[in-house]
Amino acid sequence: MLSRKFYIYVVLLSILIAGPGLQQNACAETLKVPEESVDFLTKTGEALSDIAEAVKPAIVNISTTKTEKITSSPMDPFFNDPFFRRFFDERFRHPDTPRERRSFNLGSGVIVSADGYILTNSHVVKDADKIKVTLSDKREFTGKVIGNDPKTEISVIRIEAKGLPTIPVGDSDKLKVGEMVLAVGSPFGLAQTTTMGIVSALGRNIGLADYEDFIQTDAAINPGNSGGALVNARGELIGINTAIFSTSGGYQGIGFAIPSNLAKTVMKSLIEKGKVVRGWLGVSIQEVTPELAQQFKMKDDQGTLVADVVEGGPAEQAGLSRGDVIIEFDGKEINDPSQLRNMVANTPPGVKKEMKIIREGETMTMSLTIGELPAETEKVPTRYENALRGVVVQNLTPEVYRQLNLPEKMRGVIITGIEDDSPAESALLPGDVILEINRKAVSNSEDYKNIVSEIRPDKDILLLIFRKGSTIFVTIGGE
Repeated sequence: MLSRKFYIYVVLLSILIAGPGLQQNACAETLKVPEESVDFLTKTGEALSDIAEAVKPAIVNISTTKTEKITSSPMDPFFNDPFFRRFFDERFRHPDTPRERRSFNLGSGVIVSADGYILTNSHVVKDADKIKVTLSDKREFTGKVIGNDPKTEISVIRIEAKGLPTIPVGDSDKLKVGEMVLAVGSPFGLAQTTTMGIVSALGRNIGLADYEDFIQTDAAINPGNSGGALVNARGELIGINTAIFSTSGGYQGIGFAIPSNLAKTVMKSLIEKGKVVRGWLGVSIQEVTPELAQQFKMKDDQGTLVADVVEGGPAEQAGLSRGDVIIEFDGKEINDPSQLRNMVANTPPGVKKEMKIIREGETMTMSLTIGELPAETEKVPTRYENALRGVVVQNLTPEVYRQLNLPEKMRGVIITGIEDDSPAESALLPGDVILEINRKAVSNSEDYKNIVSEIRPDKDILLLIFRKGSTIFVTIGGE
């Protein structure tokens, strides 16, 4: 039996060994987040939740169905054997026989009026045979396209319903980089999804549409978010989510939204007039480089340079000349051509505006009345029975001159389409500018009609075209 002294020794030794640990445990405290931080984050979370709850009922899911006619490519030489085709007629379709294929698309939309008007993107409803709109309360409606504007990627659809929840439309011109925003939509078909981020940049141009002034955000935007809402801290609609920049097809922190002011202007025009009426100056403009700034006696490369003035247009009537540099429009500084183009397009025709320009190193102010952008110039779907059969052309416009960087004195027609069965399909390309046909000058679509209509089907055609900065002759054989 162990002695009592031994037990006492063991107990004392245990206390000595465990003593420091016991003392530490006795003194340890549970770490706590400061109450003021908890209160701040709690209130922030509650505020974000309130915003999401307020706007989500006005965000809809849009699903579309589109029927396409496709032709299968030849898969087997046996399909061309008459016996094979007759024997298997009921089971197989010849590869060249058109058949139908249904495709489906998912997107989002924003209810902007209690009587059923909905803003979305053009590509969400483009060529759709059927549009199904699902509300936040699971009700389903058939949508009808009221108007479509591919130049801004805006579409307006409508459903037959009353008393719908709406979002107030905010002023996107007041947005600032760093401002907090929420993106609400249906990414990958997951309806009523809310993500948070900030405004990363303003005035972005990404080459998606003709008129661009995108808001860039890092709020998570994915496929299916298109047409959804970008809202500010007040729960106001300040953008229509439209595109993402991605190498994987998914979220990478760069999304783009159409500013609400641009969307509102387009929507109003589509609803009231059935088309988009845009302001027009009647000029071709280009960026001012440091080299150009020096040539035009400017201190820095500000503003936008007038490269050409349309005869009889608003700019010419106001006294604007080639070589003038527009540095201010309606009291706002101009930094690049796209900014001026958007501002003019959003100005109603007939409205008088002031511009500040630099001419020969001197700053001066002039006023002019905004005109209406002419309708798309006539497209000519030629059905002549000669080598230019199926070639679609249109007149050159200031926009075409700018996009293709055409010489200002060039005259002709631009090819906008070539049908599959056209003899010209292998020789011409959309974007080619036809300058001459059989050594006869072509100034416009009327010249084109007159010349082509006189050419017999068996005659070869000699074309002078402008392609990618060069003028070349092209021959198309007759049949």
